[in-house]
Amino acid sequence: MNTKWNLLLIIGLLFFSIIPKTTSACEIEFEITKGKKDSYQVGDTIVVLVKVALTHRSCPVKMKQTKFSMKGLKVLKSTPWKQTAANDWERKLMIVVNETKDGKLNLTAVRECEKDGGFGTLRLKADK
Repeated sequence: MNTKWNLLLIIGLLFFSIIPKTTSACEIEFEITKGKKDSYQVGDTIVVLVKVALTHRSCPVKMKQTKFSMKGLKVLKSTPWKQTAANDWERKLMIVVNETKDGKLNLTAVRECEKDGGFGTLRLKADK
């Protein structure tokens, strides 16, 4: 009986190891390059580097179609998208903190396409 369970376990592990893993078509990361702090106040300005890695070779969605949404933040200015490698893009955003009601600040980037798109969020803390 123990041999049957071991055999079923091995078959199950083999089955799940060959199922393709779902990944997003884009990986979106954020890096604060200027003004990084543990906690922010209204009026604080930061510069955020947004990095997008296209994990599929070709993407029908242009980089300028990447949508940004914010909570408690506002973009003052930004650079155009710049291609840094075959499938890697980046741009900088200068952002100001404009409200801090619940102490949470978010910057979200979304790319929508038929290949699952991509999603990334930068979460910051604010002084209440």
